[in-house]
Amino acid sequence: MDRAVYDRMAEIDADHWWFTARRKIIARLIERFQPRPSPLKILEVGCGTGSNLPLLRRYGDVDAIEPDDGARALAEQRSGLAIKGGYLPHGVPLEDGYYDLIVLLDVLEHIPEDVPALAALRSKLAPGGRILVTVPAMPWLWSAHDVAHHHQRRYTPASLNKVFHDAGLKPIHQTHFNSLLFPLIVAVRALHKLTGREGGDDEMPSRPVNAVLAALFGTERHWVTTLSIPFGVSMAMVAEPTTR
Repeated sequence: MDRAVYDRMAEIDADHWWFTARRKIIARLIERFQPRPSPLKILEVGCGTGSNLPLLRRYGDVDAIEPDDGARALAEQRSGLAIKGGYLPHGVPLEDGYYDLIVLLDVLEHIPEDVPALAALRSKLAPGGRILVTVPAMPWLWSAHDVAHHHQRRYTPASLNKVFHDAGLKPIHQTHFNSLLFPLIVAVRALHKLTGREGGDDEMPSRPVNAVLAALFGTERHWVTTLSIPFGVSMAMVAEPTTR
């Protein structure tokens, strides 16, 4: 992503409704699908500016990868962790068979070679280990936001399943999320297209609006682990190797 996008993320990721609510949803997914009781050995791939690291450290020891130098430096400053650089699928030295949980939180869509990247990570899982991924959904929602964030693609359930299958991983749970706000987000992005607006839609709303949006989005944590929602702005997938 561009330097300005990382800088903007660092400004808002502590309080913006999307980040705060998504962390609640991720926490529920980890708690429901973690392969064994904590503490876990966890790897975050593409940690960005480090906003998810405090959450992940609640569940165990965390390693992280971030290819962008500036974002990696900020994540290290925030977390005190030594974060690896490099690019998947072959540019990051990691120990085979080590991690109980590997997470890619809105990262896979940035990687040109998504299947080889997941296949490389599969070999880093310990016996019984799992991978948790969140991605943007519904290709027809492609907008200036995706361009600004250097997305390679948005996924459908079928395309995401195929990527995991081709990488030697089988789904345990898959669902859309960010579904309650789906009509509003579709309307806003359609308006942006009509008006020719460019860039990401990551403005910080007023405090009351931010609180309402965070509450609505965050409510989805109560069913994201038990239901497979057929629509939403994003998708979550939990998977494990097809063979042991």
